[in-house]
Amino acid sequence: MNQPAPYDIILTEGKEVATATITSKGQTTIPKAVRQHLKLRAGDRVEFVIERDGRVVLVPATLDITQLQGVLAPAPRRVSLEEMDEAIANEATRRHLRR
Repeated sequence: MNQPAPYDIILTEGKEVATATITSKGQTTIPKAVRQHLKLRAGDRVEFVIERDGRVVLVPATLDITQLQGVLAPAPRRVSLEEMDEAIANEATRRHLRR
């Protein structure tokens, strides 16, 4: 007797819909088509975002470093390594003296 697949992929109005079964422990397997679409690999983390309309969206929580380009505004001024070292040493001294 054939076991039903833990999930099925269904095409609905031009959209690919994947369904999965939740185990008694609340676990599920993310269908392969979804993992491939989101470029997920073993060990990656995902977030379940509950939107105002009640939909739940699955998004990768692990980003490739190149996806972060442009997220931060440019620094107001450039700082040399020596200036950074000096600022770190000053703060470490300040914290040590505060004890």
